[in-house]
Amino acid sequence: MKSIPGDIPQYLLIKAQLQARIQSGALKSGDKLPSERELCAIFNTTRITIRESLAQLESSGLIWRADRRGWFVTPERLWLDPTQNTNFHKLCREQGREPKTALLSGVLTTVPVEVMEPLQLQPFDQIYLLTRLRYADGRAVCYCENHCLPARVPELLQYDLNGSLTEVYESHYNLVYTSMHLSFYPTAMPAQAAQALGVMGRTPGAVAAPSELRSTRASAGSGYRILASRQPAY
Repeated sequence: MKSIPGDIPQYLLIKAQLQARIQSGALKSGDKLPSERELCAIFNTTRITIRESLAQLESSGLIWRADRRGWFVTPERLWLDPTQNTNFHKLCREQGREPKTALLSGVLTTVPVEVMEPLQLQPFDQIYLLTRLRYADGRAVCYCENHCLPARVPELLQYDLNGSLTEVYESHYNLVYTSMHLSFYPTAMPAQAAQALGVMGRTPGAVAAPSELRSTRASAGSGYRILASRQPAY
């Protein structure tokens, strides 16, 4: 890694030049960066130095790496206000983004150990497990596992789940969210989430602990009851 004693290391100079191009708009949101080989030629340096520069930019949130596709300028952030009870599709549209949800799998299965407590279930109880991928402007941004109680949403799998579950609950079961509890923690992206999102394994991300979602009937008077658990990874 080239540097002159007392001077700024070359990888930081390269980082600063690339950062300036991003912030000036020369490299725009979603643009693909030149390959590592091309960057080596542009800056007359080694691949080790280029990788350190790119790692610095990634840690700053300016670029991200797609598995086997290269480096891209990070799109504008999607802002989530945890105090607001809204669904992903509505959130995207309010911020001028185009939402999409794809159902990867939906099965009736035995409840996983980690969600028994939030769902107040016993070993061998059954739940609907939905695995879904959420997009903003065509980019996968969230891998989500939903654990739904069959007693609250019977025959859930017969409906189109490639969209807002909030709207499915309301339109087919007359259920609306009344409260939810989400606890996010920074960690390396779980393998299944990284693969679905198309990012490198152990990419930094924000993962929620299994959460509790409570609902009531849209027509008042039935009380608040647990509906489902949700575990997203961004």
